[in-house]
Amino acid sequence: MPFRIFGGSMHYFRVPREYWEDRMLKMRACGLNTLTTYVPWNLHEKERGKFDFSKNLDLRAFLSLAAKNGLWVILRPGPYICSEWDLGGLPSWLLQDPEMQLRTTYKGFTEAVDAYFDRLMRVVVPLQYKKGGPIIAVQVENEYGSYAKDPNYMTYVKMALLNRGIVELLMTSDNKNGLSFGLVEGALATVNFQKLEPGLLKYLDKVQKDQPKMVMEYWTGWFDNWGGPHYVFDADEMVNTVASILKTGASINLYMFHGGTNFGFMNGALEADEYKADVTSYDYDAVLTEAGDYTSKFFKLRQLFSMVIGQPLPLPPMIESKASYGAILLHQYISLWDVLPALVQPIKSEFPVNMENLHLNDSIGQPYGYVLYETVIFGGGQLHTRDHVRDRAQVFVNTMYVGELDYNTVELSIPEGQQGFRQLRLLVENRGRVNYGLALNEQRKGLIGDVFLNKTPLRNFKIYSLEMKPAFMKSLQQVSGWSTVPDYFVGPAFFRGRLWIEQQPQDTFLKLQGWEKGVVFVNGQNLGRYWKIGPQETLYLPGPWLRRGGNEIVIFEERTAGRIIQSVDIPYLGRTHLCSSSAFPGITAPLESLSLAHRTQCRLSCCPAKARAPPCFPQGMGHDGAHCRFLLPLTCFWLFAPRGVSLWLP
Repeated sequence: MPFRIFGGSMHYFRVPREYWEDRMLKMRACGLNTLTTYVPWNLHEKERGKFDFSKNLDLRAFLSLAAKNGLWVILRPGPYICSEWDLGGLPSWLLQDPEMQLRTTYKGFTEAVDAYFDRLMRVVVPLQYKKGGPIIAVQVENEYGSYAKDPNYMTYVKMALLNRGIVELLMTSDNKNGLSFGLVEGALATVNFQKLEPGLLKYLDKVQKDQPKMVMEYWTGWFDNWGGPHYVFDADEMVNTVASILKTGASINLYMFHGGTNFGFMNGALEADEYKADVTSYDYDAVLTEAGDYTSKFFKLRQLFSMVIGQPLPLPPMIESKASYGAILLHQYISLWDVLPALVQPIKSEFPVNMENLHLNDSIGQPYGYVLYETVIFGGGQLHTRDHVRDRAQVFVNTMYVGELDYNTVELSIPEGQQGFRQLRLLVENRGRVNYGLALNEQRKGLIGDVFLNKTPLRNFKIYSLEMKPAFMKSLQQVSGWSTVPDYFVGPAFFRGRLWIEQQPQDTFLKLQGWEKGVVFVNGQNLGRYWKIGPQETLYLPGPWLRRGGNEIVIFEERTAGRIIQSVDIPYLGRTHLCSSSAFPGITAPLESLSLAHRTQCRLSCCPAKARAPPCFPQGMGHDGAHCRFLLPLTCFWLFAPRGVSLWLP
């Protein structure tokens, strides 16, 4: 009987190391035999020539653990990975070169890839199947057919792998439209989709005759952008499509089996009609939740794979309890303006300099976070960016907030002041680099060109880097000037408080109701961004990052701060946009099979008729934990039930 791949995607860099094995055991209990993972270049080589394969980036340990738990591995080393990850996993220091052509045979790019692969393959090669390891296949680049700027590039990447000792099956991965453009001789072509269109797998046969068929990415859900809904994908429809794929004899990989979290500043972004940054959570409405809990999709897939395999599966591991630690008081604050003189040495420049080209971090620039541009003005007038702000700037005169500039707002009135000079300050946030599409070479951040006041370009800047790395956050705690938080305060500022835990720490979720926009750090770990526009309203805080006793919480708030945050045991990822290509799929699952996170009640919300949909048909809108049905024109019925469970209305 031919071997078939029943795979699931899980990224070691999105999941705390302490939970790797738990997620792998759940893969096995679902009936999967193969784990697929990307490898993020921008984490393993944050600074050019300095490689990190330690702690949560210990790829060798991750792959060895997969082998221990009976999983084969398909490795997707890039160098480009997409994955809703900043710049598709490419290091931002590549963009220091003004002529850089990413994902091509441009010399500056291939030299960097060669150096990276030299180091990466020292980890990978010994873990191949033919050498006794779990790796049975290696992917050549990723979805190159949708980029296809250089006909020689895929051959270059293939040879870069082969020349460094890769001997296992090579694969490519593309959606239908990119399939014929992403091929490379000697590699098995695979296809990515969510809806199985008639003839799609036959088209794969046409592209490459007499080869095994595989769906490399069957999208089990979809990702979210700030300001949009939380996308969910019907569990029954997903399982029915998986069953249809399996009936053809094809292999399959579930993208994602477990999504995890875009911790820190690592989220990617879309840029089609407009720029849209991805949220911190990578829950993806996947088979497991962001925190690793079961969903109805898990049990439906487990039943399906058990029937296909024809033998009993391992019992699913127990779910880890979640904690609700209650209200946490943020009792002290310090203004950003008071922090700067103590902690940040400014760079002086006649012209604005983008983040990547700042002389920092051994000359590799600033990859993530915020940067403050400060200059002197002698009056007011019209401030115009000429679309040179990437991605969002708060504007201050001295410490007075004036307004915001971004892709849509490029002009702002600066009020006239009393005679004399004033400081004009632009606090610019890099909200995440685009990870997919043709605009990768244009992903420099900060001020990428001149900004004008009354049609005169501003000059003579002091530039403050606010990357908020661990060393900065540690030094911040020692700065004098922390004060008691008043009843009302407007940032930008840092706030701190303490979470006290008596027992063994457990996973929890931080809810920031009353806060506007910023970043949360717990014991020095950057949990990621929050923003009141949603959809995401809670940040996942893994139990292994907490300790018994006191836990230091620091929040950087850009504007309006609250006084408390809430530690809750249920995530809230926002009102849901239910996607389905069938009319009214019924979903049933035993309530006791689902995690507490899915036994939530819902609030009534409208069903916007026009929203950017993922690659499926929009069915409705709702709150995470509920489903919405369009049963009559312009009528939305709410079903108060756990996610993946619904009732029929007569």
